[in-house]
Amino acid sequence: MALNRRKFLHHAALATSSLLINCQLPKQQSKTLPNGEKKLGIALVGLGGYSSGQIAPALQLTKNCYLAGIVTGSPEKIPVWQEKYGIKDSNVYNYENMHTIANNNEIDVVYVIVPTALHAKYSIIAANAGKHVWCEKPMAMTVEECQNIIDVCDRNKVKLSIGYRMQHEPNTQTIIGYAKSKPYGAINEVKSFAGYAGGGGKGWRFQKNMGGGALYDMGVYAINGLRYATAQEPIAIKSAAHIIKRPALFTEVDETTEFELEFASGITALGKTSVGESYNLLRVDCEKGWYQLSPMQSYNGVQGEASDGKQLNVYIENQQARQMDNEALAIMENRSPLVPGVEGLKDIRIVQAIFAAAERKERIVLD
Repeated sequence: MALNRRKFLHHAALATSSLLINCQLPKQQSKTLPNGEKKLGIALVGLGGYSSGQIAPALQLTKNCYLAGIVTGSPEKIPVWQEKYGIKDSNVYNYENMHTIANNNEIDVVYVIVPTALHAKYSIIAANAGKHVWCEKPMAMTVEECQNIIDVCDRNKVKLSIGYRMQHEPNTQTIIGYAKSKPYGAINEVKSFAGYAGGGGKGWRFQKNMGGGALYDMGVYAINGLRYATAQEPIAIKSAAHIIKRPALFTEVDETTEFELEFASGITALGKTSVGESYNLLRVDCEKGWYQLSPMQSYNGVQGEASDGKQLNVYIENQQARQMDNEALAIMENRSPLVPGVEGLKDIRIVQAIFAAAERKERIVLD
């Protein structure tokens, strides 16, 4: 039986989301904060599993924003979402008329949650409509697409954030801080592994031109982890290899990819990502000890420990709600988002170089 990627990897979180979805949700949230400031209205582009299972329920928990509209190519979903979330007819769009969202003052932010190959197209439409853009990870297919999104957002003077929820998660933020404070001495080696044991299936995740495969899907967790755990940018891909154990299923995309990044400081950085094997670890070995997150990228339950017995305990708050509240507040306060567009671009630059290193079987220097 085919296993849904997100249900398999994050079953506990999905169970929680299911409870939220099936209970009686409020038909309309207040659009103002206690101080009288307006909440930001969010329109979701794409009503697939992540929107329905995570983002829409999380928006019922947010303080600074609320679910105001939807953009979908599936007309049959519209009445279901309107009934569940009290969405007005005037705030419902399809992909052909999405550009007219420019005339809707109730929508402040467009959250793009479609297959990776479509991220650039709809992020650019949203930015040209004068709306702030939240783009789900991975940011886009190529560095050029990422840069186009950034340029259009800049040109339209709207803010752009990438959906890296982990950078908002408290334990992950602790690890990010350790990269600068170095409480266990200089970093020697970092390992970042992100994968799930998925079953057979069809759809865009098995299509190369849509951004399917392990490296785009899960690999950005591993890559981003290596970057924020070191607070450094790699200078080269030392080696990379694709491993396919089920060739009948993975005819176009990678099932598992292993890679090693080089940093100018000499840190050894090992990454592994898979849609055929399960792992969920970020470990940092230092001169005077070690620390790790395990799991490091689950929807809930992120926790860690260190060689001196320090525990990084589980935070039970909704990660997606925290992410959206943080980025909404950045818009309201007119400051830079926690995770700007350049973060997504840097990871896609590495993704493309890993593909090149695996194909050529040689070291690839990053420009």
